[in-house]
Amino acid sequence: AEMRQALMFRLSKHGGHFGPNFGMVETTIALHYVFDSPKDKIVFDVSHQSYPHKMLTGRKDAYLYEEHFDDISGYTDPHESKHDFFTVGHTSTSVSLASGLAKGRDLNGESGNVIAVIGDGSLSGGEALEGLDFAGEMDTNFIIVVNDNDMSIAENHGGLYKNLKLLRDTDGKAECNLFRAMGLDYVFVKDGNDIPSLIAAFRQVKDSTKPVVVHIVTQKGKGYEPAEENPSKFHGIGPYDIATGEVKKGSSSAPKYTSVFSKAIVAEAERDHDIVAITAAMKDGTGLAAFSEKFPKRFIDTGIAEEHAVALASGLALGGKKPVVCIYSTFMQRAFDQLVINNALANTNVVFCLDRAGLVGDDGPTHHGVFDIAYGRMVPGVRMMAPSDEAELVHMLHTALALEGPVILRWPRGEARGVELPAVPQVLEEGKSRTTREGSDVAILAFGRMVQEAEGAADILAKEGVSVRVVDMRWIKPFDEEAVRKAALECKLVCTAEEGAIEGGIGEGILEALAANPPAQVPPVLTFGIPDEFVEQGKVPQLHHMLGIDSCGMAARIREKYAEL
Repeated sequence: AEMRQALMFRLSKHGGHFGPNFGMVETTIALHYVFDSPKDKIVFDVSHQSYPHKMLTGRKDAYLYEEHFDDISGYTDPHESKHDFFTVGHTSTSVSLASGLAKGRDLNGESGNVIAVIGDGSLSGGEALEGLDFAGEMDTNFIIVVNDNDMSIAENHGGLYKNLKLLRDTDGKAECNLFRAMGLDYVFVKDGNDIPSLIAAFRQVKDSTKPVVVHIVTQKGKGYEPAEENPSKFHGIGPYDIATGEVKKGSSSAPKYTSVFSKAIVAEAERDHDIVAITAAMKDGTGLAAFSEKFPKRFIDTGIAEEHAVALASGLALGGKKPVVCIYSTFMQRAFDQLVINNALANTNVVFCLDRAGLVGDDGPTHHGVFDIAYGRMVPGVRMMAPSDEAELVHMLHTALALEGPVILRWPRGEARGVELPAVPQVLEEGKSRTTREGSDVAILAFGRMVQEAEGAADILAKEGVSVRVVDMRWIKPFDEEAVRKAALECKLVCTAEEGAIEGGIGEGILEALAANPPAQVPPVLTFGIPDEFVEQGKVPQLHHMLGIDSCGMAARIREKYAEL
């Protein structure tokens, strides 16, 4: 009860992962009661359910006192505690990670239990199945706790979960047992929110000499009625009102990029019956809930299986459909091979919509979408765009659907700019930018959300007598080389601004273009973006300021460089 009260206090004010943690309170208490952490090593999948674990391992102040909220991340972190072994954040990894710890323990002649905790739909991810397959041959102490709450982020999808349901319905006695078929011993716990039952099961498998699955049935969001009734909404949630469960709304009247996309994709699908929307367990997060309700036969949720989603899209495209694959930028990294081999090499007509591109805030380094520009622009045949406002997003989706070959759209988490949406979307000219501020001293070539920051920097510098041109580049690949060359010919200083990694980013691409085909005199070039480091959690405006990519930071660096000219 104390633990749930502390969770409620932090989450209602700060937001975070609600359902996974409320459902894991009893399991976490029982794990730490039976096992001796950190000698016995507990590895949480995704680790978005590790808040109770953090409370029991010396970090409870971050849940009791508001001034300590930012002392910790939302995931396990070895820098925080010796009880954490990996910085995770992505799904389906715990069995593989923990099997490595178990193998290392055996090679070193050490003792102790190794426990992987996996749930929330993570079993459908390919790496989880690869890990289970490996574990079946280990012949050593290795405990896999399968937290079965009959949910992924939203509802579960796939035949694997039919077997879990069969096991639940038969109290684990069904002859058709996925885990036994893979060579694993098996223990079933009917009530995974009952501490005595959990303690008994964990004592039974402690110090086992064979790999074993402990299948526990829990309730996601246990202990808070709104979360029990709507586990999808309460998987991860912003600050909310405890009495009603309603999320506290911000003061801005601007829509979120995701909601704009949601309406735009429905409108496109009404006009074109070949459009099929695909997501990997992110129906709500990527804005596809309305599409799924209106076009259920043209909506596919693969579960947490990004590789499958992207390869599936290739097959649909070759079958004459127009797949739109909607995945968070950070999770698209998991399907890079399928992007290259199954889509770019095959030149499929697939649109990849990457939500949460750029810095995302409190989820930290595992969730910042800062690598998609670099990995997208290196792949032959891939086009890539970044909208600077919600109207541009509508035009770009329409453009992407009209193009041949794979196209990537990327947009940030959160609110757009509040501009008027077009009544009729337009097809944008490929590789052409638009100038939003005229200027002759400095040019800022900006991409996506950085256009707004560039315009702010231009306003600051204009008061100091520095004339700044701002170019909304629109296209990351192919970028507007004519606009780049024009800026280099007409301005004393050229800057690039992207909310992505500088290493391999579009700023480097522009530098390469200027070096390959230089004007008579190449001006100095400043690149603004994410430096070669992992950025920690924090509010996005604070992170922008820390990295010097907000309006003030850009203006300060430009001012300093311009003074040297």
